[in-house]
Amino acid sequence: MERAAATPRVYLAGFDVFRDNALSHGQHLKALCQARGMIGLYPLDGQVPDELEPRAKAQWICRANMDAIRSADVVLANLNDFRGAGEPDSGTAFEVGFAAALGKPIWAYIDNDRSLLDRVSVKTVGSAAYCANGFLVEDFGLNMNLMLACTARIVVGDPQACLDAMLASGQL
Repeated sequence: MERAAATPRVYLAGFDVFRDNALSHGQHLKALCQARGMIGLYPLDGQVPDELEPRAKAQWICRANMDAIRSADVVLANLNDFRGAGEPDSGTAFEVGFAAALGKPIWAYIDNDRSLLDRVSVKTVGSAAYCANGFLVEDFGLNMNLMLACTARIVVGDPQACLDAMLASGQL
């Protein structure tokens, strides 16, 4: 009962943490949440202890992000292409899967509604399509891998459009 009355907490997953302006972009995303009566939890909110070695820093960041997802009511994920057509950031994909395993609602945004098959450069052999590396490209008419498309409510647009759709759904 207490949780339902609390301000919704939104974990902001995405490759945005790799931007040159990652901190200011995170503040922008958190402001979008605040304007809609939500608290944004950005992966770069915590301060990694300076004294840690690189692997220990990575483990600290991983634990902090997983704890933030556990504390969130919902996950908002940027699933746009990252480092290749048709493929979102692998860390973000992990966070979506982790949230799904926890039973958290997942909302995602992508700026392209074309199917995965249409977005990835493919070679067609008979009725099958293969990427440049020779792997089959699934054809379910979805705009991304089925594991993401079937666990997240995907909005074509930007973070604002996704947050607005989230609010309009009445699920928060």
